[in-house]
Amino acid sequence: MAAASRGLVLRLNQFLLRSLSPSPAALYNTSQLRMFCAEAEKEDDSRVIEAKPGVMTRDSKRSGAIAVKCGMTALWDKWGARIPITILWLDDNIVSQVKIPEKEGFCALQVGCGQKKEKHLRKPEVGHFRAQGVPMKRKLREFPVTEDALLPVGTSIDVRHFVPGQYVDVTGITKGKGFQGGMKRWNFDGMPASHGASKSHRSIGSTGQRDAPGKVFKGKKMAGHMGVEQRTVKNVWVYKIDPARNLLWVKGQVPGATGNFVFIRDAVYKKLDVSLLPFPTYFAPEDEDPEKLESLVADIGDTDPFMAAD
Repeated sequence: MAAASRGLVLRLNQFLLRSLSPSPAALYNTSQLRMFCAEAEKEDDSRVIEAKPGVMTRDSKRSGAIAVKCGMTALWDKWGARIPITILWLDDNIVSQVKIPEKEGFCALQVGCGQKKEKHLRKPEVGHFRAQGVPMKRKLREFPVTEDALLPVGTSIDVRHFVPGQYVDVTGITKGKGFQGGMKRWNFDGMPASHGASKSHRSIGSTGQRDAPGKVFKGKKMAGHMGVEQRTVKNVWVYKIDPARNLLWVKGQVPGATGNFVFIRDAVYKKLDVSLLPFPTYFAPEDEDPEKLESLVADIGDTDPFMAAD
């Protein structure tokens, strides 16, 4: 009986293996499908993107850039008005990857900033840079663009991508403040400073209800970790650009500590005349000497703001 059962089990295993193994026709169809997919990928990759100036429309969306926050200072314009300035350094921005609708389903440009040694990168990152044929980069960021603003891999994006007088949106990671109370974290008023508040002057007060519902609702503003969050400052005015050193001077503050990366894009709300912006980016002449380039300052007008106030 045991021998018969073992033989039956062996035959069942052979039958299952035959039914599950693919036939030669199925293998042929699978190989044909793989060849078709490979040819389709080659056709997608054969799309040529040229680095040449174009005409920008109201619906066009240019790429952004990655910068390093160098710190803050102050300048005085020709009327004597003090302007708080943040200096941003565009450290060797190049296009490291192009995403097109035929392959990824959308248009975007991946921009790399800075330099980094191969030994300090992970193997998948090294493989990505080698596949694209670009040098190792310290920071990567993807910027969605329109199809007419695509740039080939390896195109440089310098500070002249922006124009003095235009407005930009700057995104960064805010400074870490550690564990903070409700007054600093959420701008609460706190408890009374004199009578009726014994040792609870900076308390946030009641946080829940009584027996019903008998809990503190999620999202209640309480003490906790503050900072280290992505924030965007909109409509930042570009006061000056320094092409020789690749520096961008903007008015006011931007999120992040000195040395952090920030991401700069054209402002969404305050748009400059499209005819004044280089599209899809600025292409420098071949015989240009970067050391001889002069700084460009935004036009502040011919009206004295102090006299106009009177």
